[in-house]
Amino acid sequence: MSLEPLSIKEMESQSQDIYETVVVMSKRAKQVLSDRIVEEVIESNYEAEMGVYDELVEVNPEEYDELEKPTTVSVNEFIEGDLEWKNEQEDE
Repeated sequence: MSLEPLSIKEMESQSQDIYETVVVMSKRAKQVLSDRIVEEVIESNYEAEMGVYDELVEVNPEEYDELEKPTTVSVNEFIEGDLEWKNEQEDE
C-alpha cells in the first residue's frame, strides 16, 4: 500500500479545529480495530464450540486477505463525510 498525501483543507471543511479532527479520526480508528478483534474472537470461539479447535489451521500466504489499515479507513470516512460526532463540551 502506498502513502497518499492528506489535504488539510478537506479536513478543515469538516471541522474548523484540526485537533478535534485528529481526535475524531483516532477514536474511529480504535473502533475499527476493536470491531475487527471482536469479529476474530467470535469466529475463533465459534470454531472452538464446534470442535474444530483441535485442528491446526495453516494460513497460506497466497490466500491471506490484507485489510485496509484502521487509520486509513477512519481518514477516508472523515474526508468523505461519513463520520458524525458531537463535542460534549460545547453542549454544556
